[in-house]
Amino acid sequence: MRSNRQEKELDAAATGASMTGWEFAWLDGLAVASEPSWSYLDQARVLLRRSASVLDLDTGGGELLAELAPLPPHTVAVETWARNTPAARERLAPFGVAVQTELPSEENAFDLVLSRHGRLPATDIARLLKPGGTLLTQQVGSDDMAELNTALGAPPPHPRRWDAEVAAAALRAAGLRVTDVREEHPLLSFHDIAAVVRQLRSVPWQIRDFTPLRYERELARLSATIRARGGFTVRSHRFLVRAERPTEA
Repeated sequence: MRSNRQEKELDAAATGASMTGWEFAWLDGLAVASEPSWSYLDQARVLLRRSASVLDLDTGGGELLAELAPLPPHTVAVETWARNTPAARERLAPFGVAVQTELPSEENAFDLVLSRHGRLPATDIARLLKPGGTLLTQQVGSDDMAELNTALGAPPPHPRRWDAEVAAAALRAAGLRVTDVREEHPLLSFHDIAAVVRQLRSVPWQIRDFTPLRYERELARLSATIRARGGFTVRSHRFLVRAERPTEA
C-alpha cells in the first residue's frame, strides 16, 4: 500500500500534466535538463532569413515556429495529432501560417523544411524541397531516457534503432546530400517523482502502457531512490542532421 505522501505525489502528477503542445514549463524546479551543444533555434533562424517558403513538420502547438517569427510569406505547418492541431492554429494564425493535418501534395514547393522532434519522411522531404533547398532536423533518438524504462521495469522506448547514422542513410537514399550530422546524450535529472509521472504522461510513447496505478510499485521504489539520492539522472538522446536537395542540372 502506498503512503499518503506517495499517493499525493502521484495523484497530483497524474492530473497536472499538460497534454497539448510541446511546452514543458511544468518541469521547472522538478527536473533539470541539459541541452545539446548546438542550438537548433539559431541554425533555423539563419536558414529562415534566406528562405521564402518553409514547411514545419509536426509543429506541436506551434510554440517553436512562433518563436522563430518573423516567418517567410509562405509558411506551412503540419500537425497530425488532433489534440495539438487547434492549439497550433490558434497560436500561428497571427503569423498567417496555415496548419494542415497532412503533408502537402506539391513537389518542389519549399526552400526549407524544418522538423524538430517530429517525423522524418525522407522521400516526402526530397519531393517537397526545391532544388537547392535545405532540411534541418533535430531528432529524439531511440536511446532517449532508456534508463527510466529500465528503472520502472518497462520495455525499451523504441523497438527499432533510430540515430544519426540511420537517419542520414535514409536521407541519402532519398537523394539528399547530407551536410552536417551531430549526436549527443545530454543529461536529464528528475528531483521529484511527480516530474517522472508528468513526463511519462506527456510523452506517452516512452512507456506505452504507462499509468500511475499500473506502475505503482515501481514508482514507489523510484521515489524512494530520488529522496535518498536527491535525484535520478537519465541520458536523453538528440541528434541533428542538415541536408540539401541537389540543384538539378
